[in-house]
Amino acid sequence: MQLDEAAPVLAGLSEPIVVAKVNADKYRKLGSKYGVDGFPTLMLFIHGVPIEHTGSRKADQLVRNLKKFVAPDVSILESDTAIKNFVENAGTSFPMFLGFGVNESLIAEYGRKYKKRAWFAVAKDFSEDIMVAYDFDKVPALVAIHPKYREQSLFYGPFEGNFLEDFVRQSLLPLVVPINTETLKMLNDDERKVVLIILEDDSDENSTQLVQVLKSAANANRDLVFGYVGIKQWDEFVETFDVSKSSQLPKLLVWDRNEEYELVDGSERLEEGDHASQISQFLEGYRAGRTTKKKVSGPSFMGFLNSLVSMNSLYILIFVIALLVVMVYFAGQDDTPQPRRVHEE
Repeated sequence: MQLDEAAPVLAGLSEPIVVAKVNADKYRKLGSKYGVDGFPTLMLFIHGVPIEHTGSRKADQLVRNLKKFVAPDVSILESDTAIKNFVENAGTSFPMFLGFGVNESLIAEYGRKYKKRAWFAVAKDFSEDIMVAYDFDKVPALVAIHPKYREQSLFYGPFEGNFLEDFVRQSLLPLVVPINTETLKMLNDDERKVVLIILEDDSDENSTQLVQVLKSAANANRDLVFGYVGIKQWDEFVETFDVSKSSQLPKLLVWDRNEEYELVDGSERLEEGDHASQISQFLEGYRAGRTTKKKVSGPSFMGFLNSLVSMNSLYILIFVIALLVVMVYFAGQDDTPQPRRVHEE
């Protein structure tokens, strides 16, 4: 069982997490007390407060997610060694924000608000080697790092008003987001529209080069989310934008993350040649309002999210119905009078 595999790892953390099992079918009062109405249910108790865990239950992902719960909202790092250990222990699953010469109180609010989505730390003492390693030359500085995507961005302020929160919120996502079932859920918490490029295969060499071009555009247009998806990787999602395997690709559009998207007149797809200039023309046309609005032809954004959550439930429901039909059939067979056999000597 995945929980059994994760338990010794969680128990061995510097801040141990104890895993316990309860048979709520036997101890129904206990299950009822915490609102358990289905099995299995995973409840997290943080300072005695129960929270149902709805994320992945695979052992490795469970360990990564639960480590975030026991970590402080903002870690205080007193040396180069502490900084290196923090980055190493944080892993690559979540972005991290490292403040250098930044007052802890300035980012404490965001450490609490985005605790489930990122690591936060403030370095009180550090060497010039650390400044070179994280590419900043003055303080205060806030460095946002996406280890998984090998991306890093820098914020020198101002550290008041909405400037700091805008930087944190926008940096929770990589510059260019690969659209899949996991990242689609992450977009639910972001209010920006999505510049979406649809490719034939998002893993081939041409697509990889195009994503690098998109990063430059994304860095200059932080008020938009930039994403990409291949029809080979997720045809069901791509088809909602009236794209099929016979369509001319790559295709560019701006999606409102729900039921509408916009095509920029004259810039619906990328031609061979200078992709950077074509993307700039696309963005210029979008901001000038030279667009045609369309409706997605399939589920809305929330429809996709709900389908991701409910698909397993649907399979279970179909199985149960089929099982009941079989049981009723055989029950009917048992009730049918059996003819007597006449045996002749």
